[in-house]
Amino acid sequence: MLRRFLARLFESDEARLADEVRDWARKIPGCVLIADAQLRDRVKLAGVVNRITVLPMEGNESLEALVSDGTGEVTVVFMGRRSIPGLTLGTRVVVEGMLGEQRGNRRIVNPRFEFSR
Repeated sequence: MLRRFLARLFESDEARLADEVRDWARKIPGCVLIADAQLRDRVKLAGVVNRITVLPMEGNESLEALVSDGTGEVTVVFMGRRSIPGLTLGTRVVVEGMLGEQRGNRRIVNPRFEFSR
């Protein structure tokens, strides 16, 4: 018990947040952890938005959000979008779609999504 208390006392904020997000993601019905998700499968993932990038190319614009659940990261791509109301850094989201990979990075293009608490 004392060992666990001391470990938590000296744990970094990043590690504490990762633990919190991972525990939350495990409680979402039907979700798998990003580390356990299989490529080329339809998956439902829950996580926190850590980065948002807008690629404003004329006729090919997209919004990309890096989502993490404490076990891994996935880039969620919304084609034809420059913004999504409510999607900001730190937002908890649940996304569902086909998990692929591009240049070693896991990606889901145009997923179904919902905001969560």
